[in-house]
Amino acid sequence: MKATTNRKLITTLIVLIVFLVIFVLLGPFYILYEGQQAVLTRFGKIVNTEQTSGLKFKMPLIDNVVIYPKKILSWDGDAQRIPTKENQFIWVDTTARWKISDPAKYYETVNTINNGIYRLNDVLDSSIRTIISENYLNEAVRNTNQINNIKVVEEVQNLESNVDAETLRNLTVTQSRQETISIGRDGLSSMMFDQAKKFTDGFGIELIDIIVRQIRYSDDLTESVYQRMIKERNQIAEAYRSYGRGQLAQWQGKTEGEQKQILSQAYAESEKIKGVADAQAATVYSDAYSADPQFFELWRTLESYKKTIPKLNKVLSTDMEYFNTLYGINPAP
Repeated sequence: MKATTNRKLITTLIVLIVFLVIFVLLGPFYILYEGQQAVLTRFGKIVNTEQTSGLKFKMPLIDNVVIYPKKILSWDGDAQRIPTKENQFIWVDTTARWKISDPAKYYETVNTINNGIYRLNDVLDSSIRTIISENYLNEAVRNTNQINNIKVVEEVQNLESNVDAETLRNLTVTQSRQETISIGRDGLSSMMFDQAKKFTDGFGIELIDIIVRQIRYSDDLTESVYQRMIKERNQIAEAYRSYGRGQLAQWQGKTEGEQKQILSQAYAESEKIKGVADAQAATVYSDAYSADPQFFELWRTLESYKKTIPKLNKVLSTDMEYFNTLYGINPAP
């Protein structure tokens, strides 16, 4: 009787050990590492969630464990070509941070990480497009109004005086006249965040932030910006040309004035010299006439012939008194 009891006890222990080994082999435990969270489902129905690390228990064969990351995840969207409120097209590149805050709700609505990213693509892209299209370009590309206080002054060198340099600076100074913004890029990011968060909360997703990483002008808008820059540089170049023309006119006037002054002084000096020479010549003539009047008369007549006869193109009578000396006719005493 006692032997039979012992045999039954041993058999029971063996069966229990076999069941225990089989139970252990079926995997009733799972490990949840730091930075992980899990959803425990039984026949597709959520029975428990785990958000702390450690060794966890589940029912073999009938329980399924879905593990999700608990850390912050990043979302990088594709750059979108979006029109602003004034119908100016820009390329908007954004990024966002998110995490799974409610694993049970996430499992029910999204299920997998890839599906969560697809949902974020739809929600965030829609929010970004809506906010950008409802606001002006300046709000998207700027955060402050500091550009309105910027005064660009050209560096002026190699001028004769500081007065000229200051004059040219005043001609070439350009001051930005941009529209005043009231929201700015950071404000638009906050508006995108608020709009998208209304939908992400329903997926068990906690949206941390949305950041506009980069904004690029489209080709047509870039061309208009280049044209405006070219126009500004042309205005500065024209200012230099205007200044140069003014300097040219100033120097030409100064040169012409100096030229006239020099010519006037030279003319006065030459007239003075001629006057002295004429006086000396008159004295010589007078002395020569006094010394020999007939010789003086002959010399003056020959000098007159030398100047007039070679250029004479008329036929004159030889009876003229002017030719008496030429023909040896002495005038009547």
